[in-house]
Amino acid sequence: MQLPLWIEFFEDLQHVRGRSQNTVMAYRRDLELYQEYKQKENSITGFYDFMKKQKLSTRSQARVISSLRTYFKFCEVNGFEAPELRELRPPKVKVGLPKTLSLSEFHRLFQSCEVPDAGKTLRNRITLLLLFGLGCRVSELIGLELGDFNETDRWLKILGKGNKERLVPLTDQLAQELRTYLQEARPDLLIDAKVKTNAMLINDRGHCPSRVDIWRWLAAWSAKAGFAEPVSPHRFRHACATALLESGADLRSIQLLLGHSSIQTTQIYTNVTTNTLTQAIDEHHPLANIRDLEN
Repeated sequence: MQLPLWIEFFEDLQHVRGRSQNTVMAYRRDLELYQEYKQKENSITGFYDFMKKQKLSTRSQARVISSLRTYFKFCEVNGFEAPELRELRPPKVKVGLPKTLSLSEFHRLFQSCEVPDAGKTLRNRITLLLLFGLGCRVSELIGLELGDFNETDRWLKILGKGNKERLVPLTDQLAQELRTYLQEARPDLLIDAKVKTNAMLINDRGHCPSRVDIWRWLAAWSAKAGFAEPVSPHRFRHACATALLESGADLRSIQLLLGHSSIQTTQIYTNVTTNTLTQAIDEHHPLANIRDLEN
């Protein structure tokens, strides 16, 4: 079974809505999964059992349903009947608290990224500082170019989801660390490169790093620092938002910094700080042990 408007839908995603290549591929995988099911069955309700048999988590099932609903809305707008739009409902997903990164854990990583090559050490350090200091996505990090850094006014231009640009201010220290890397380390990392690049970060081969490079670096530094599992790039994003919120920054400012399209996405960090506050009160407030007073 071939779904209608297949080519048109993906062209719309990429060229009209400006979705990234990774997002387009995720939509494709979701629709191919549904197409595989429809070749064997016709019942919509059976699709949920089919996804469970594919060992998809509740969150992954919700993503698939969301992709399908987006596709069927597109079909209806373009004159095709799509009764599935009324039948498909995403499963309820329990929203967990983001796993963050403490300042002491960051320091452990920062110390563990040191290598014998001074230039690569500077590159490793600025990678960690940008992840933590900007709260940027890994795709945004590797997309940074030399022209995105305004040294005079101390800000970086970041290209986010949907090709939306945002200007993120830098602290004095982060701006200085970035200048040092660009002046002292980046030129040496490019010496053996056959083709010059405008990428801000440079991998060991003299090219713009890939997502795999960033994950590989973090895995190596995490292991060296003694972490039980690799620290993911997204943990820095959570850590940045949580640290700002705990220091008194308002949600709207954090939303603009992270590039969230909805304030509701940013609000999840209030749960993190509330959880931290509750733990602190339970551990340190004198009334936490009121039962002991009664005895």
